[in-house]
Amino acid sequence: MADEHYVYMLRCKDNTFYTGYTNDFENRLKMHESGKGAKYTRGRGPFVIELVQTFETKREAMQTEYRIKRLSRTQKERYVKEQGGF
Repeated sequence: MADEHYVYMLRCKDNTFYTGYTNDFENRLKMHESGKGAKYTRGRGPFVIELVQTFETKREAMQTEYRIKRLSRTQKERYVKEQGGF
C-alpha cells in the first residue's frame, strides 16, 4: 500500500499563512482546529484551506514544504493561484 504525503497551506484568521506537511491531512487539520497542532496555529483559527498537494514520497513533500516556506507572502498567494488552490 502506497502512503500519501501532503503539503498544505492554511490561511489563519489573522490572514497569515501556515504551511505544513503530513501523511494524514484530515487528522492534522482536526489537530490544528482543536489547538493541538503546530504552536504557530494555536489561537489563530478558524482556518481556510488554501491548498492541499499530494506526493508519492515524503522527500518530495518535505522539499516542497521547505520551498513554500521560503516564499514571501506575495509569492505564496501567487503559488496558491497557480496551483489551483481552493
